[in-house]
Amino acid sequence: MWLVFGIGAAVFAVWNVSASMRGKDAAWFRFISLSLTALTLCAFYADGAARVVREDWGGLMDIMPSVSRSLWVCTGGSILLNAVSLFHKPR
Repeated sequence: MWLVFGIGAAVFAVWNVSASMRGKDAAWFRFISLSLTALTLCAFYADGAARVVREDWGGLMDIMPSVSRSLWVCTGGSILLNAVSLFHKPR
């Protein structure tokens, strides 16, 4: 589920920047993108917690190190992309 939320966050971030560059109000795209980013983090944490409850230590060792770094990078990217439309001044 976290993958679906993450892809949705990226799509809305791109729409956000695109609408902002065309001079349109992008507040809804920004809101949806940041909301999906937060849901991505929550869903990933829930997946990790479920693996702990099932004692799936192998699964945790496989996904947590690489995906947790990826989530940090993608969350930072989402914040930066959405900030572009927030601080972009139309000409």
